[in-house]
This record gives sequence, structure tokens and C-alpha cells, in this order.
Amino acid sequence: MPVARTAGTASTQARPPARELLLEAAARLFYANGVAATGIDTITAEAGVARKSLYNNFSSKAELVAAYLEARHEEWLGLYRKRLETASAPRDKVLAVFDAYLDHANFAYQHGFRGCGLLNAAAELPAGDPGRAAVRRHKEEVQELLAEHVAGLLPAQEERTPQIAAHLAFLLEGAMARAGLEGNDAPVQEAKTIAGHLLDAL
Repeated sequence: MPVARTAGTASTQARPPARELLLEAAARLFYANGVAATGIDTITAEAGVARKSLYNNFSSKAELVAAYLEARHEEWLGLYRKRLETASAPRDKVLAVFDAYLDHANFAYQHGFRGCGLLNAAAELPAGDPGRAAVRRHKEEVQELLAEHVAGLLPAQEERTPQIAAHLAFLLEGAMARAGLEGNDAPVQEAKTIAGHLLDAL
């Protein structure tokens, strides 16, 4: 996750707080190598902080994973809100959701694009894990956003909105899974085109 730095010389520039350094390092390593394969020592070494600093900021690795999942959720919401600034019509707002996923896919990932970081993490966590519930809430929120914008296209046909929103959400998730396998955003681009045709046919 890219972080802005203030201007200044190496001697005067303030070092980011340990929590920020740890979360940035964990985000890079969890995405590149997986949650289970990334140990605490690897994270602290990547962050350039003492092991004690991790436990001063997170009670456990599980809490660090939860913070990582929340940060990725907020990161995506930021991309979506930025896209929404230039989307006026309901159709454009639906496609803004797809564009936000495209923006996420085109980050400069250190070891290449591996698909949705939230789904990747959820796949490693056991059934019932709080992290899986957090990922589910993110996906549900995305579907709710789609439903909100679809409703604007169908003001007199509210009963159709949930099914169409689910269709678009599944289209988007399938495209992200394929994009992760292929290592590029082409499937998401194609899904956006398909979504546009679906919306035009409503």
C-alpha cells in the first residue's frame, strides 16, 4: 500500500511510526507470499523495527492480519470514492465499482499481481475465523454498492435490483479470480465490458 512521505532531508525527515511500518511491511509480504508463510520475524525485518515493536502495536499475528484486511478494505473504498467523483449517471456509478477493482489490480505490486488480496487471505484462514468474516463483509458491501446504483437505473422495478446486483458481483469476483491467475487486469476489463452490455439491456 503506497504511503505519502513529506519532503525533507534524511536527517530531518521524521520516521513513520512503528505501527505504520509494520502494517506496510505485512501488506507487502502477506500479498506476495501469503499469510501463513509470512512469519513475525520476516515482517519485523522488512519493517526495520524490533520484534518488541510488533507486540507493542498488535497483540498477536491474528490482530495484525485483521488490521491488514481492514486496511485493504479502506484502500479499495478510497479508490471507489475517487472513481465515483467523475461518475454522474447510475450506469457510470456501477462501472465505477469495476474501475476501482481495475485500479487495485494495477498497483505496482512488488512481486506482481496475484488477484484480490482479501480473497487470497480468506482462502488461507480456517472456517469461522474472524478474518473470513471481515472479507465477507467487504464483498457484501461491494454488492450493496452495486445494488444502490442499479436501483437508480430501475426506479420502478426495485424487485429486480438484488438479482442484477448479485449477477454483477459474481461477474466481478469471477473476473478477479481469473485476473489473479493470469497476472493482469484483462479479465476485469472484459467483465466491465460485459457489465456495460448487461446494463444497456435493462
